[in-house]
Amino acid sequence: MANIKSQIKRNRQNERRRQRNKAVRSALKTAQKKVHTAVSEGDATAATEQVREASRALDKAASSGALHRRAAARRKSRLARELARSSSSAASAPASEA
Repeated sequence: MANIKSQIKRNRQNERRRQRNKAVRSALKTAQKKVHTAVSEGDATAATEQVREASRALDKAASSGALHRRAAARRKSRLARELARSSSSAASAPASEA
C-alpha cells in the first residue's frame, strides 16, 4: 500500500478508470456478438446496421483510450470482412441453387 499522498490519489484514479474501461470493453464484446449473431442468421440488413454500430463503438473506445487505435481498426476490419463474406456467400447461394 502506498504511503505517498500523490500515489494514493493516483491509485484511486486508476481504479475508477479501470472500472470505466472494463464497462466499455464489455459493451464492445456485446456489439461484436450482435454482429456475429446477425451474420449467422443471414439477416444482411441487420448485420450491416450492427457492423455500423459496432464500428462507431470501437472508434469511441479508441478515442477515449479504453482500446488501442490499431486494435480498434483490426476489430473493425474483421467485422467488415465477416459481413462481406456473408453477403457474397448469400449472393452466390441462390445462383447455384437455380
